[in-house]
Amino acid sequence: MYNLNEKVAIVTGAGGEHGIGRAIANRLARDGANVVITDIVNDPNRHNPERWGGASAVVREIEEKGRRSMCVLADVCDANQVDSMVGKVLDRFGRIDILVNNAASRPGSDRVPVVELEVTAWDEVQNVNLKGTFLCCRGVSRHMIERGEGGKIINMSSIMGRHGRARFAAYCASKFGVRGFTQSLAQELAPHHINVNAICPGIVDTERVGYQREAMSSEDISAETWHTSENRQSYIQERARNIPLGWVAQPSDIASVVAFLASPQSDYLTGLSIDIDGGSRMN
Repeated sequence: MYNLNEKVAIVTGAGGEHGIGRAIANRLARDGANVVITDIVNDPNRHNPERWGGASAVVREIEEKGRRSMCVLADVCDANQVDSMVGKVLDRFGRIDILVNNAASRPGSDRVPVVELEVTAWDEVQNVNLKGTFLCCRGVSRHMIERGEGGKIINMSSIMGRHGRARFAAYCASKFGVRGFTQSLAQELAPHHINVNAICPGIVDTERVGYQREAMSSEDISAETWHTSENRQSYIQERARNIPLGWVAQPSDIASVVAFLASPQSDYLTGLSIDIDGGSRMN
């Protein structure tokens, strides 16, 4: 555990039931931070109370840990909404110490060969993954510089931000971009004692694997039902066999690294891209 007592963190894209964002938000709260949850919708299943409650449910989880929280709806692709989100957080908490850029585009029509890739699909991926990271970093960095007390920014890249893969061109390009952007911003913000790092997960057992399977497979199974299906278990076991440590990452594995990067123990680290892949890619 790390000492994040009374720090204020923003975690974007944190409303998913099985997602990395939820795990990060809860881990930062356990370490003492007050956590702001952002997503594009609050409760996607508000008409079905038996299903997952979205961002509102994550807020309740954090408050049950004795920390303060709030949900701010914002499209990270929209500069005005991002600036408004930053303003709302400052109005409520008065400061922002940690930013985790976790929001990402949903796999879909972009998972095709480049010769079949529509401009709209390309743009959507770049807007969420890269432009969204830029806009949130810009808004929060301005506050951190003005406050003069340093800060921590963690950007979500990917193992596929290190090497390309067929049918992932848009996604790979965006995640390569996140790494380059992280290095540039880290140099700019270092004099202000603001650390900027990226993490590069490999496969993680989240909803996104289901969305990816749905986008690239003819199997008659939706992403929503995939997470509880036998197909998921067999697929995860198959992938685990190719990972040196022998298992597919859980969201908590990513959250642990984020917590370290958000803590004082990482004060001398900046501009890094840290692989979290169980040894699948060794430099």
